Amino acid sequence: MLKYKFIIVTLVLAMTSISCSDFTKVLNKGTSEEQYSLATQLYENEKYYKAIQLFEKIIPAYRGKPQMERIQFMLSNAYYHTKSYLLAAYHFDRFTKNYPKSTKKEEAAYLSAHAYYLSIPRSSLDQSDTLKAIESFQKYIDNYPESEKVAEANKYIKDMQSRLEKKAFDIAYLYYHTENYKAAVVAFDNFLSQNLGSSYKEETLYFKSKAAYELAMKSVYSKKEIRIKEAFKTMDRLEYNFKDSPYLDEINKLRNKLKDELVLLTSTSNN
Repeated sequence: MLKYKFIIVTLVLAMTSISCSDFTKVLNKGTSEEQYSLATQLYENEKYYKAIQLFEKIIPAYRGKPQMERIQFMLSNAYYHTKSYLLAAYHFDRFTKNYPKSTKKEEAAYLSAHAYYLSIPRSSLDQSDTLKAIESFQKYIDNYPESEKVAEANKYIKDMQSRLEKKAFDIAYLYYHTENYKAAVVAFDNFLSQNLGSSYKEETLYFKSKAAYELAMKSVYSKKEIRIKEAFKTMDRLEYNFKDSPYLDEINKLRNKLKDELVLLTSTSNN
């Protein structure tokens, strides 16, 4: 039994060696036709990394020829399957532009958007790819409104919009956490105006109220009154929108301190 196992393993290793040798030979010295044939075979056998090497090499020889449409789609899809998502998105985009009448155009448009989606980083990092993914999915929805993938595309857009909201909220909160209260008030205000109906609205109004309180209390005399009144507006907005908010007790204590400060300020100015 061990003898047979040894023979089988030896044959497998030999076949693998021959396969690798053949690949290297075709890659380096094969004709364009041989490279195209092997690339297609490797692609269909899901050997995407090797297929990519061959596809990239034969592109100049097949540019402008009928086979190029198939090559470009397979190359794009190979990058997608090897998780090289930005390269996949780039090549799928080129495919849709180069072959507007292709039967694969809709699939390529969706995979391009999905590749951008899969490439996006955590909410704490740069979100330019998130915006590109949203744009790509929205373009897909506009071009193929009857597609069965529209619901899925909308789900991805909603997820990415949530990521962008989280990013914007985190930036504003960072200003608050580092006691840069003036910047925090502006950032929270921008967040509220740009994200109507956000799930972060209550927290945003809470932290904006606290930032406005700190900013008012630490302001110079000439700016204190107007900043106290601005803080009142934010606190009132929190109470109006979230009557049962667990933050209201704390905010009302801060409101009372601001009222006392305003009375003191008024009495001082009258004297």
